[in-house]
Amino acid sequence: MGGGTLQGKRAVVTGGSSGIGRAIAIAFAEAGARAVLVTYRGNADGAHAVVEQLARLRVEGSAYQLDLADPTGPDRLADEARRRMGGVDIWVNNAGADILTGEWGERSRLEKLAYVLEIDVKGTAIASWAALELMRAQATGGVIVNVSWDHVRQGMAGENPMVYAAAKGAVLAFSTSLAREAAPKVRVNVLAPGFIETAFGEQANPSWRAQVERVTPLGRWGRPEDVAHAAVYLASDAAAFLTGQTIMINGGVVM
Repeated sequence: MGGGTLQGKRAVVTGGSSGIGRAIAIAFAEAGARAVLVTYRGNADGAHAVVEQLARLRVEGSAYQLDLADPTGPDRLADEARRRMGGVDIWVNNAGADILTGEWGERSRLEKLAYVLEIDVKGTAIASWAALELMRAQATGGVIVNVSWDHVRQGMAGENPMVYAAAKGAVLAFSTSLAREAAPKVRVNVLAPGFIETAFGEQANPSWRAQVERVTPLGRWGRPEDVAHAAVYLASDAAAFLTGQTIMINGGVVM
């Protein structure tokens, strides 16, 4: 997999205030992007810290508050991205519902299911349509990258995995259909991370963390930067003949 370059590109990364989204925004800047707009729902401090990091990399960074529970939000985001950057070459739908940590970790399974379907499925679909409409109006087209989950291909027992698989499996299925609809002007691909060192991984039980390492052929948890490197590749011209494809970043847990 070539690293690819994003020289002069303009990118939107939803959920870019921390974790994987933050890593993707910074990796885009390091790969030569000219401008990166990150969205956040509640973590304004984190989003502005990312913007400051982008500025240190001499990239035009900006933050925009977006709640994917509001179906009008993605269209307004597209308008704002056009106003701030003149257009969007890369749009990453990374934002999703967290049902594993915080207050949502204690909710009922029905509440969790409704939440992830609203944010991860409906939110990703509406945001993808907004990105596609924007990119189709551009002479250069663009690239959409959506985020799924590696275990939708294999399954995992447990209440939370079942709920999460329902949403992220739908994202994967939606994205392959979107890729056919968007071609040839806009490419659509999917990132499917596995066990990654985000807030969930950091808070996980030590014995379970060790178990994950034992069942991972590459012997460790993934880092947000591992996902970000794959995002750079999919967004770059090095992946110019890829659409409707899924890259699993998981150290080989699911093959």
